[in-house]
Order: sequence, then C-alpha cells, then structure tokens
Amino acid sequence: MEKAINRQRVLLEHLRPSSSTPSRKNEPSLSGLAKGKFLPQLPSFLALASEQASICLAGNSATSPADSGDDIVVVAACRTAICKAKRGGFKDTLPDDILAPVLKELIKKTNIDPSEIGDIVVGTVLAPGSQRAIECRMAAFYAGFPDTVPIRTVNRQCSSGLQAVVDVAVAIRAGLYDIGIGAGLESMTTDNIAGVATVNPKVHILSQARDCLLPMGITSENVAKRYGITRQEQDQAAVESHRRAAAARASGKFIEEIVPVSTKIVHPKTGEEKPVIISEDDGIRPETNMQSLAKLRPAFTKDGSTTAGIQIVTSLWNLNASQVSDGAGGALLMKRSLAMKRGLPILGVFRSFAAVGVEPGVMGIGPAVAIPIAAKRAGLEVADIDLFEINEAFASQYVYCRKKLNLDPKKVNVNGGAMAFGHPLGATGARCVATLLYEMKRRGQDCRYGVISMCIDQAWGLLPFLKEAIISYELCNAKMGNYKNLLSKDAQ
Repeated sequence: MEKAINRQRVLLEHLRPSSSTPSRKNEPSLSGLAKGKFLPQLPSFLALASEQASICLAGNSATSPADSGDDIVVVAACRTAICKAKRGGFKDTLPDDILAPVLKELIKKTNIDPSEIGDIVVGTVLAPGSQRAIECRMAAFYAGFPDTVPIRTVNRQCSSGLQAVVDVAVAIRAGLYDIGIGAGLESMTTDNIAGVATVNPKVHILSQARDCLLPMGITSENVAKRYGITRQEQDQAAVESHRRAAAARASGKFIEEIVPVSTKIVHPKTGEEKPVIISEDDGIRPETNMQSLAKLRPAFTKDGSTTAGIQIVTSLWNLNASQVSDGAGGALLMKRSLAMKRGLPILGVFRSFAAVGVEPGVMGIGPAVAIPIAAKRAGLEVADIDLFEINEAFASQYVYCRKKLNLDPKKVNVNGGAMAFGHPLGATGARCVATLLYEMKRRGQDCRYGVISMCIDQAWGLLPFLKEAIISYELCNAKMGNYKNLLSKDAQ
C-alpha cells in the first residue's frame, strides 16, 4: 500500500495543477498523502491519477493541468527492421536510404508539415562525422523535408540514438524550437569499427587511460570474471533474448514500430539486383539453444566466456554478445500543450536523464549505476519501474546489471534485446525508444514507468520517459576493438 501511495504521489507531482487551477472538492492533498493521511479517500485519489495517465497515454484532447503543458512528449516513434551487417536485408542499402523512410514515417504518423521541424538530430557512430552529416541531410531531402530544416549528428557511441532524443527534448524545453526529431542510424555493412590510429605514449602512465584502449570484448570478460557471471548464465540470457524476440515477432508486436523499407538485394556472384521490402528483423533465431551455444569457443581469451563473431556450428551462428547490424530509428517530440492542441497521441513523457562514468575496464556495468540515478531524478525508486530496456551489448554485462539491481526478469527486455535483434551502434537507442513505448502502450494503465539504459565505450547510463518512461546510460571510455566480426555477437 505504501508503495502504491508513493507512486501516485510522484505522478501527481508531475501533473499537479498550478495555483490558478481550481481544485476538486475534497481532493486529498499531496502533502497529506505523503504523511499517510486521507487513506479513506484513497480510491478517489487513485481515480484522479488514473484519469491523468489515460490522457497522457491516449493523447486525449481534454484539458490537462496547466503546469503539465510544458512536458516534453513523444508523439511518434518508429524504426526500420534491424538486419545483419554484410549479409542481411540492408547489405546493399546505403545509409541515407536506411534513414530516409524513418524520417518520412514520423511525418506521416503525425501529419505535421515538415517545414515545422526545428531540428533533426541523428545519433551515429562509425562513419566520419562530416560524411555522415551529409548523408543524413540527403536522407532528409529524400523524406520530403525542405532545405530550411537543419540537421546535425551526435556521437555518444552506443547510446548516440538515445542522446539524439535527449538533445531534442532539452532543446524544446529550452525554447529553441517547438518540434524536433531525434533519430539514430548505423550501417555496419558500410562502416567498420576502428581503433585509435595514433596512441599517445603517455597512455601507459594511467591505468584508466590505458583501459580506454581495451577491446570491448575484453571488458566483457573483465565483467564476467570480477562479478562472477558464469558462461551458463550468459548463454541462458542469449537463449531467452532470442526466444522472446521470436515470440514477439510471431505475434506481430513489431508491426506498429517497424516501417517497411523498399530496397534491393544484390547477388554476390552474378550482380543481379532483386527488389525487396525489408520489414522484419533478420537476426532473430528461434532455434537458439543451450546445447548449440555450449559448442562455441570464447572469442577474446582462451579461458573466457564471451562468444562473439561468426562461429559456424551445425550451420548456426550462436553467440552471447550483440550482433553487428544495420538499421535506423527515430522519435518526434514536442510539448504536451502543442500535442493536445493538435490532437496527437502521447506515447511517452520525457522525465529525466543520467549519464554516469564507470571504470573503462568494466564498461558494461554502467546501467547498474545510471538507472538508480535517473529514477531518483524522476522522483522514483528502481522498484517503481514497470519495464526496462537494457541494451544487451554483451550477455555478461546485461546479466550483471539485472542481478545488481535485483530486477524481475519478466520486466526486462520483454521482447528480446540486442543479442537477438543486433546492435547497430548509433541506432539502438532510438530503436529502444520505439520498442519500449509501444510495449507500454499495449499494457495500458498497468505499465506507467519505463527505463532505457545502455553501456557505451566510455561508461554511462541513459534517459527516462514517464509513461511515462525513463532513460539512462553509462559511459566508460573503452575503445571499440578492431575485431571486425568478433566484436558483437549473433546470439542466435
């Protein structure tokens, strides 16, 4: 009961009317509730909270409390399918042709005039910044945006897509513009993972600086060894990720969030081009099992437990780290007052954000540090969160974070994660926004708070939405190892 009371108190703090707004007769006050008073009136108090939440979830045009009009909300979100790099559905598709359908779909979903967009921010990692910025501008033109709409890229490694959404939310809150798009894009078919070209000789003076150059696979092994995450636990997480993703795909859960992309597949030998429509994630392997995973050799150390890269065993690619992939995603944001004025649905409300640093040598533990901070900034406890999207960069760090925070497995990555979908670095954060918010929408009033969190090669934690959904990410400064196919996993 105490927990329920606190949840409603937090919600009403966000929705509380200004002093000029007439209050309901005999309505229990927040201060009274916090002190444990008005318990006989609790049903009416809960009813009020439920009403406000339904407005938020359904995008109801009814009048909302005056001071909630400044909330930053997501009114549309979508993504492409996530495809295996160099051999999947987007292997012959240029990056700008992957992003353009996402930008176009966001406009279609909201019926907004493209000229009204104040800025487009795209998270992306591997391509040189100036080159990718040009490709993103081209994508905007392909999607029908006029040349008056600016665009820029942001690189915060694996959380770049999420950082793009945060940047747009902050800019709208600051009054820089009214409507913006935060997106993410990565073509790991086109762009390769590379290390630092020239290493400063001083790097050996400080262990933290030296550890920034560790391949991420080694940091995964460090997490497993330091925190006792077994190979069996990691393999089981991979199996479950694929099982959940396969079930979600089979039930049609991803249809609402995926925008089909018309493209081509080129035959590697004949050069023949075949027109295709890519509308399903192609990295998901429902046949993944513990027996096939157990046959795989560790990828980074002889006695390790992280399996990554392409390891063919009975024609299957089964790994306990994320796959290298191609894909894009995005979200359109504005203030709640504008969304309600236009009658647009409100998928989520931006509430808080946290980026924290951890040791570079164990970069994957970031979500375990960042999530509690992001939750606290939203006035919540971790136990208040209904759904979590934690990026499965490696099974070791994913399992550690889940155990450290004592999370109910039934609340985490309920539709699978990067070990099944893949991890197109700059796009994953934006993909998680769409996946989380549509799942929260399906669950309705039983699901109020959601968190997105991920580790990056510098160690931090993500951003929050309040379904309300919350997001957080971790930063650790470990370099992306130049392992080509050995960095991430095909967790099939």
